[in-house]
Amino acid sequence: MGTIQAFHAVRRALLTGAALLCALALAGCATAPEAPAMVDTAPLIHDELFPPSRELIEPERVMAITPKMRDFIHSRIPNAGIGTTLMMDTRDLRHLLLDALYNRNELQLEYDAETTRTAAEAFDAKAGNCLSLAMMTAVFAREMGLPFVFRQIYDEEQWSRVGDLQVVSSHVNIALGRRRTEFRVIGSDEPSLVVDFLPGAQISRQRAMPVDERAIVAMYLNNRAAELMSQAQLDRAYWWARAAWLHDPRLLTALNTLGVIYRRHGDTALAERAFRYVLAHEPANVQTMANLAQALRFQGNIAEAQKYEAQLALLQPYPPFKFFDLGIAAMKAGDYAQARDLFAKEIDRSAYYHEFHFWMALANVGLGKWDVVRAELAKAQEYSVTAPQRQLYAAKLESLKAKMLQTKILVR
Repeated sequence: MGTIQAFHAVRRALLTGAALLCALALAGCATAPEAPAMVDTAPLIHDELFPPSRELIEPERVMAITPKMRDFIHSRIPNAGIGTTLMMDTRDLRHLLLDALYNRNELQLEYDAETTRTAAEAFDAKAGNCLSLAMMTAVFAREMGLPFVFRQIYDEEQWSRVGDLQVVSSHVNIALGRRRTEFRVIGSDEPSLVVDFLPGAQISRQRAMPVDERAIVAMYLNNRAAELMSQAQLDRAYWWARAAWLHDPRLLTALNTLGVIYRRHGDTALAERAFRYVLAHEPANVQTMANLAQALRFQGNIAEAQKYEAQLALLQPYPPFKFFDLGIAAMKAGDYAQARDLFAKEIDRSAYYHEFHFWMALANVGLGKWDVVRAELAKAQEYSVTAPQRQLYAAKLESLKAKMLQTKILVR
């Protein structure tokens, strides 16, 4: 996925923002990003509360090409250099690039959302989440002189849980254009080639907004902050979230992340200030609104917290994981049919979250619906976003098949 926003898992006033994978922004292509409008960030930056960072956080390295990457692309596509007009292959450069990156006989990249990587790190690891793989593809496209646009996808927010945080991730992909000097075949004049890295993505149904490169880099920095926060490394998380917001103050997700970090650090008044700043610009931001309500409750400002909670109830009558939590309760009570129906409601609004399908499988174990169990476990494996998750579900699926064979249940 894309940028991640995280929240404390405490039901209605549950959320405490952060951001991990892909995210939002404005317009983007292969040109250098414009500087954002001037914003007074000083009142919301408090370096004195955290020990100095021992890490070198360099935004310019996020989408930098390395000699190893340059050697790779020029060895696979000898005519990839900018300005080359002669092509020995009748396919356009975009397809040659994708073959080099994703063909099983070449780099063999895999989707892995466990950690957000820079473009170079994704290349070295041969794996990454949607943001990392989009950035890496863009770096190669730029080396080849191909125009590109990052795209934020609407209606594809994905909720998950990381420890005691609830996390919402948005999604980005990339569209590749033709090089202006490139030879064209009559009748093959599609305006752009959309490349998506998320398992189960349905490109033809996507509604997208272009995102500029400055925002993309800020998203990477913000994701690193959220990932570190989920690992209880607040001091490190602060410096990454700070870098994200300073790099692009339009990325309010990063300020939401800073607010969560302040709240977890015990600086609730600063957290409140950050959340109010976000809501001043995005009054209907439900994640930040929930975070603010929680911060107000913590400070004893119950009346104002209730005001925001009432707004949340109108904007989001069924919070994320509401049906899932009810389904878990039904499972504990032994009501597997009710649990199945509740898990189905969560899947209806978040079809590609692996844990929902896993629990749907467990509910059907209780109902003895073994074909459904097998199908749901297969979906949980397919929609997993990290290698450990895929291995876990694959093992459970193999165990189930063995059990079904032992009990003489036919497996189709």
